[in-house]
Amino acid sequence: MSFVRRAATVLAATTALTAGLALPALAHVTIQPGSAEQGGFTKVAFRVPNERDDASTTTIEVTFPADHPLAFVSVKPVPGWKVKVTEGKLPTPVKTQYGELKEAVTKVVWSGGKIEPGQFQEFEVSMGQLPTDTEQLVFPTKQTYSSGEVVDWSEAPKTDGSEAEHPAPLLKLTPATGDDAHGAAAPSTAPASAAPSVAPAAPAAAAGTTDGTARLLGGAGLAVGVIGVIIGALGLRRRPTA
Repeated sequence: MSFVRRAATVLAATTALTAGLALPALAHVTIQPGSAEQGGFTKVAFRVPNERDDASTTTIEVTFPADHPLAFVSVKPVPGWKVKVTEGKLPTPVKTQYGELKEAVTKVVWSGGKIEPGQFQEFEVSMGQLPTDTEQLVFPTKQTYSSGEVVDWSEAPKTDGSEAEHPAPLLKLTPATGDDAHGAAAPSTAPASAAPSVAPAAPAAAAGTTDGTARLLGGAGLAVGVIGVIIGALGLRRRPTA
């Protein structure tokens, strides 16, 4: 029993240490999901956690990249929050398949709401067409608290791979896969090939069945192993001493 107690103590300590190390990374303002395909359109959410115990987050200001401007940007209303989308002239017009782009969204500000301590809020944005000549887009963000404090999440990723103290939300761009036509179409245009198909549903069901069977067998094996350990332990306790 002393061995079991020691093992449980070590496991609890390891879990607590792991959770403690993960908390700082989870507290950053991030983009969810963190990646999208080049040349296409995507919907992302700026996830904003409140890091203060004595103040609420009241304003979120996201700056959009001017070196890779996005022709289409729309925001989803968030109950209790006002949103202001700012457009500006680009230093240099950018040629797109929709024509020459001279103005683009430069900033989006959400205000008037509250993210209380211990809570987070997501602010959704639909945008595109994503550039094909870069592997990432950086969105510097300012988080303002009711105390007047402003946290500037604007540091670019470090070249050595380590994390900055106040990293800016980052959207990684990956090469487009297959012949998916949605990357070259506006958000309101749906390609004919995107129509749902009933045929692929069978493999998915089979996969689910296989996964369920594997879990059942694994659970049964685990139960047998636990029973064996208990029986062995009882046998050791009952063995007469020489």
